[in-house]
Amino acid sequence: MKRRQLLKHIGLAATGVVASAPASFAQQEKKRLKPVITVAHITDVHIRPQLNAPARFKECLKLVKKHKVDFILNGGDSIHAADYDDITRARVNEQWDAWFDCMQELKGYDMYSCIGNHDPWWAAPVKTDTMYGKEYVVKQLKMPHRYYSFDRKGWRFIILDGNNPKVSLDDEQYQWLEKDLNALPEGTPTLLMSHFPVFGATPVLVGGNHSDNKKLKDLFYRHRDKVRVFLSGHNHLYDKVLYNGVWYCCNGAMSGFWWEQGDKESVGIGYYQETPPGFAILKLFADGTVENEYYPHGQ
Repeated sequence: MKRRQLLKHIGLAATGVVASAPASFAQQEKKRLKPVITVAHITDVHIRPQLNAPARFKECLKLVKKHKVDFILNGGDSIHAADYDDITRARVNEQWDAWFDCMQELKGYDMYSCIGNHDPWWAAPVKTDTMYGKEYVVKQLKMPHRYYSFDRKGWRFIILDGNNPKVSLDDEQYQWLEKDLNALPEGTPTLLMSHFPVFGATPVLVGGNHSDNKKLKDLFYRHRDKVRVFLSGHNHLYDKVLYNGVWYCCNGAMSGFWWEQGDKESVGIGYYQETPPGFAILKLFADGTVENEYYPHGQ
């Protein structure tokens, strides 16, 4: 280095111009290490009055609150089952009554839900019955619509309804989703949730995934500067898969083996195969980084 260049370099360092780069990096790293949002993802609660499930679920919610979450995402199948042909009105009502009783434990917390396949009552005597189908579930879970989106602290949250033929988004909903993503400013970190997985290890084992996963994959790739994580349940199994920069997290089930002991493939009480009953805690960072951790609850 020539003497003049050396003196110029030393002068810049003395004024702090050169030295400021590491400090800036440290500030950015410190900012990234502190999440802007902490979210609980509960799914497949399958609540019912039997098996002491309401009391057990309330204890689980106490564990969720210990993580000091900002709000809760509910991935569907909130009640045990309303979708079978032999389900009566009284049975549907007693399940929803159990749900509302348990929700007293979450007073003061916002919850954003999606519809699970077991939530709607299709056996109503007529389709005009106020309890028939998905619209009644939307009302019970206080959802603004069967699919919707909202913003929190720089993150976009998109809640989907996969309860359509072949487990997919209907055309109206897909067009809405495409428009919603297109309208977001470049680089807006985005979390999506459906009851059903899109990608993962669990569909290989038990199926249950979106049949339109390739179509969704293409859409997410076009918005790869935005889409960061896709949450699901349905399969009662836990896995995380990173594909094209998107985390696909199937976060087990709060009910595990439907609040029961387990079957011959289970490795522990309440397990479904190798997955214990539990819930996930997500930490979302300003730079779009995501941490998703599953917490078995043992209830």
